[in-house]
Formats: sequence, structure tokens, C-alpha cells
Amino acid sequence: MTTREIEQHVKILGWLHIVSHALFLLIGLFVFFLLVGIGAVSGEAEAMGILTIVGTFVGGLMLVLALPGLVSGYGLLKRRPWGRLLAIIVGILNLPNFPLGTILGAYTLFVLLQDPAGAYFAGEKTI
Repeated sequence: MTTREIEQHVKILGWLHIVSHALFLLIGLFVFFLLVGIGAVSGEAEAMGILTIVGTFVGGLMLVLALPGLVSGYGLLKRRPWGRLLAIIVGILNLPNFPLGTILGAYTLFVLLQDPAGAYFAGEKTI
């Protein structure tokens, strides 16, 4: 791939990471509010306590899992070398998340592990 093609793919990849992990975060928030809401509607103190704990844990876990993807997308868009490394790590971790995570992870590795990508993030000018 040429540097121009790498630049286009990196922009697409950055936005894909941001959007996919923002959706993941929104799903976590939805699960949190759903479980806490069910606990509140049940009217039982024990159910409310348990569902609040479970909802907080699940929502917090999904937040922790979504943050690296959001940060890597930002790093890719800003052409930061650490963004490339973080996106490669996130891409590898996305591979088992079939089918969309697998596609995003494979695309991430395909684009960012090419030689022109290393030069692009190092700020070198190549053809």
C-alpha cells in the first residue's frame, strides 16, 4: 500500500474503533440502567441491592473494556505512534469477538502491520 492509501485506511480505522467501542459503552450503560431499574421496580430491597451491584459491575466492566478502543481510535486519528500500538493490541483482543470484532481486528492488523504504516506513524514521507 502507498502512504496515501495507508492514510485513508487509518482514518477509517480510527473512526471504526471509536464508533464500535462507543456502542459497546452505550450497551454497558443500557445494561446498568436496565438492571438497576428492574431492581427498583421490583420493590424488594434484596433484589434492588443485588441488581444494583450486578449492574454496576457489568457497566463498569464494559466501560473498562471500551476505553482502550476509544483511546486507540483517537490516537490513530491524531497519527500518534502509541495509537498504532494500542490499536494493534485492541485489534488482537477483538479477534475472538465474532463476527464484528473479528472483522475489525483483522482489518486493524491488516492495515497497521504493513511497512508503510510504520513509516506513516513515524512521520516519514514515502511514495
